[in-house]
Amino acid sequence: MGTEKTAERPAAPSGEAAPPLLDDQLCFLLYTASRTVTARYRPLLDELNLTYPQYLVMLVLWERGPVSVRELGTALHLESSTLSPLLKRLEAAGLVRRERRTDDERSVSVTLTEAGLDLRERILAVPPVIGDAMGLTDEEFEAAGKLLRKLIANVSGSH
Repeated sequence: MGTEKTAERPAAPSGEAAPPLLDDQLCFLLYTASRTVTARYRPLLDELNLTYPQYLVMLVLWERGPVSVRELGTALHLESSTLSPLLKRLEAAGLVRRERRTDDERSVSVTLTEAGLDLRERILAVPPVIGDAMGLTDEEFEAAGKLLRKLIANVSGSH
């Protein structure tokens, strides 16, 4: 499978394939890495009154400016049913504004408020802390990103 073996495989009855080991499953390693990194963000984002998914929404808005809910969902790979409560909480916190577009009543535009724009300066301290916690060299970080983007494209069928 392309992963380093970390444990001895249990013996299988004669003639049967041995069951896969959990630590040999790339999907489990990705799941564990995601949960571990996300947990590392938690105390940093708690200070800013943001959850990790809210942080991701804010990153898209800081990068792209006003976007439709649909564009936001596409960028974050989130369904509208997941995104709506996130946006509702960000709006209640005064960080974003949702408005129906005048040119298309079916579309809702998400815009940063002044408070949302101001929060960007405080967020700048977060990525270096996370980067340090990962303990990767610049080259390893770039290689990991490249491999993960390739994996996502291949598995999603968009390569």
